[in-house]
Amino acid sequence: MTTQERSAADGTAWHTCTVGEASRLLDVEPGAGLSSRVAAERLALHGPNALAAARRRGALRVLLAQFTDFMVLVLIAAAVVAGFLGEPQDIIAIVAIVALNGALGFAQEYRAERAMAALTALAVPQAQVRRDGMVRSLPASDLVPGDVVLLEAGNLVPADVRLVEAVGVRVEEATLTGESHPVDKSIAPLGDPDLPLGDRSNMAYQGTLVTYGRAVGIVTATGTTTELGRIAGLLEGVEAVKTPLQQRLAHLGARLTIAIIALCAVMFGLGLLRGEDPGLMFLTALSLAIAGMPEALPAVVTISLALGARRMAKRKALVRRLPAVETLGSVTYICSDKTGTLTENRMRVEAYDVGGVRLREPGVSADSEPWPLLLAGLALCNDAVRGPDGGAQGDPTEVALLLAAAQAGREKAALETRYPRRGEIPFSSERARMTTLHRDGAEVLVFTKGAPEQVLAACGDRLTAAGRAPLAREAVLEAAAEMARDGLRVLAVAVRHLQGDPAALAPEAIEANETLLGLVGLLDPPRPEVRDAVAQCQSAGIHVVMITGDHPATATAVARSLGIARAAEECMTGRQLAALSVTDLEGRVAGVRVYARVAPEQKIKIVEALQGRHECVAMTGDGVNDAPALRRADIGVAMGRSGTDAAREAAHMILLDDNFATIVRAVREGRRIYDNLRKFVKYILTSGVAETLPLMLAPVLGIPIPLLPIQILWVNLVTDGLPGLALAAERAEAGVMERPPRPPQESLFAHGLWQHIVWVGLLMGSVTLGTQLWASHAGYHWRSMTFTVLALSQMGHVLAVRSEYASLFRLGLWSNRALLGAVVVTLVLQLVILYVPGLNAVFGTQPLTAFELLVALGLSSIVFVAVEIEKAVRRKGGLRVSQGDRRRG
Repeated sequence: MTTQERSAADGTAWHTCTVGEASRLLDVEPGAGLSSRVAAERLALHGPNALAAARRRGALRVLLAQFTDFMVLVLIAAAVVAGFLGEPQDIIAIVAIVALNGALGFAQEYRAERAMAALTALAVPQAQVRRDGMVRSLPASDLVPGDVVLLEAGNLVPADVRLVEAVGVRVEEATLTGESHPVDKSIAPLGDPDLPLGDRSNMAYQGTLVTYGRAVGIVTATGTTTELGRIAGLLEGVEAVKTPLQQRLAHLGARLTIAIIALCAVMFGLGLLRGEDPGLMFLTALSLAIAGMPEALPAVVTISLALGARRMAKRKALVRRLPAVETLGSVTYICSDKTGTLTENRMRVEAYDVGGVRLREPGVSADSEPWPLLLAGLALCNDAVRGPDGGAQGDPTEVALLLAAAQAGREKAALETRYPRRGEIPFSSERARMTTLHRDGAEVLVFTKGAPEQVLAACGDRLTAAGRAPLAREAVLEAAAEMARDGLRVLAVAVRHLQGDPAALAPEAIEANETLLGLVGLLDPPRPEVRDAVAQCQSAGIHVVMITGDHPATATAVARSLGIARAAEECMTGRQLAALSVTDLEGRVAGVRVYARVAPEQKIKIVEALQGRHECVAMTGDGVNDAPALRRADIGVAMGRSGTDAAREAAHMILLDDNFATIVRAVREGRRIYDNLRKFVKYILTSGVAETLPLMLAPVLGIPIPLLPIQILWVNLVTDGLPGLALAAERAEAGVMERPPRPPQESLFAHGLWQHIVWVGLLMGSVTLGTQLWASHAGYHWRSMTFTVLALSQMGHVLAVRSEYASLFRLGLWSNRALLGAVVVTLVLQLVILYVPGLNAVFGTQPLTAFELLVALGLSSIVFVAVEIEKAVRRKGGLRVSQGDRRRG
């Protein structure tokens, strides 16, 4: 057993160990990390760094679950009754239908389970780890005891770690200790081995959140052996939460079930009064119940949302919570970060302002002050690093500064050898600046970079080629504004030569009496696809708002280039925002398209003001301070590449490519999914009305029951099932992004859906009943004709409801091959049970003559023609409204 294995086994109190002792016990050099070979051995020994997740259902459990549904149990009961009544063909048919229904349900649900498993795999958190002397990004599940992890503000701690470096670190440990305030961390060993978790200041535990500073730690426990893992072991599982749409449809299904059972009881009683066979009436009543109950609705919603979420993931939008899929169709405002979302996040230094002179590059002046100090500040006050391949890694802004200094001959490695870092005051959104301290002989060199107004507040003078000079703050701010108006992000850089020990000084005292070195302007070009995406949003009734920490002029310039803003009056600064209450902001928020110099925590104020106006808000964010706004927004959107763990945990959706256009694609997909769910509901409920009506009216009219129980079951399974599910594959409507957003509380049955269900259901049922009356009077095979007309009428209906407006002839039969295939299969199966002699006895059918079949085809097309006429009327009405709007405009 290795030293590391013994220490893990004997329950070492890691907080009592020094950094050296912890490194020795875990057999790792913190500066280099583990080798890949040792990490692989430890992973095999300890297993993955993952908590025991709720087990997904295997294929067998999914299959068995298909036979526990209430409707299936009713069918099985019907088969038992048929056996007692001496109807073997009904037993065979019902068992076959139950098996086929189970196979279809299994195929769809298993596919949905695999889709959700694939989404979960995409959402695996990442960790920055030192392996083989290099920093790598690895799945957190690959961490092992002894791994050296790098932490910074916004990271969730991926395992239990003993801190070996800590710079201004604060960790929020509410998930473990209940303490809501972040706890300061250090690396000093602690004496008491029995200290409670909340007092172990040199440890960070899995699942807690780094809110400030940066740290390096050695993993001491992973997976179920972490403190969080022990708590998770006490939990047995979690209950799946239904989406609001699923809940509404489940309530609808319950109410319809009660109503249909009551109708079945009435039908059974009327049949007995007419002298019908009790066994036949019982089976018919059961069949009617099965035909009328929309038992597939909740399952289809789940499947559609899960598969839709998987489709979104393929388009770089990872949905973490299924309700987001249906909410996307209601979004009226998208509030987006600028850097990396609207722009390429590919910063480069475009201009300098030194001594009041604006230059594109240092040129021949690089060796005269203040250039040497300015370039040194760009490289040293910087956490980006150069890799072995010469490339740079880190924050895009810092990478740009690092490369600019290197191009001018100032390599960070050489400068750090001369001026080693001895401390830092990390960047925070409140301070909007970063400071590093470097040893320079007997004194300390202090570099600060950040927003010009924040850095200037700490400066007393400026450095020019002629030496120190008075600082004209207004002139410097005007120079910064001029650079910002050209679309540049502007940073100021300052320096201070500090005597004595800075450890005795507060951060405010260190960042005082500094000397301004100059301004640096960086360009981050807008993404080329964003302008079209913004235009799509505007045509879809969605307002796009930019929120950034940049200078107002920079933000407005970028917003104008993308079509987000047209005038400077549409820009509000963080200072103006802070002066307004949420109520006051509600009155102005509709006219604002750009928020500049905004702190992340102010985002929640913008969300609340928009929601106060009953808007549906999608909010993007990437930082730890963005998390409350992301959670409060109707759709919180986190960045997958640049975002922090805190933002991703709070979000409903993650952009895997950090691209604004991906949000727009997700909105389009959300609208498509919701439209297709409406089409399924329209089709399935209309079919239920059509199947129920003839069965209910026949006893009242004193005529035979038009369909046998086995025929009702066949229609319910084949014509409702396959084509209905194929509607989920329907493409988005042509004008899906040219209509206003759907109100969040709008009923699924709005815009004439329930009226369609009623009138088309009555029409289809009347055609079916009329077929029976005419065919029986004329001496034709009336029951087979009635059965065929009902089945094929539903096929015509499902083809017609593919679009709420567009004609099938415009859409084309081949544009939804899944649906076309389902219709063709249903038609073939219907002909098989009509013309295969062995199946005639089972289904109570007789072969139709050519004339009878043609009549049945003609009658079944009535519904298709009627729905196409309805859509033509709606198109004409829509055109009149559109023309009227243009005239009024």
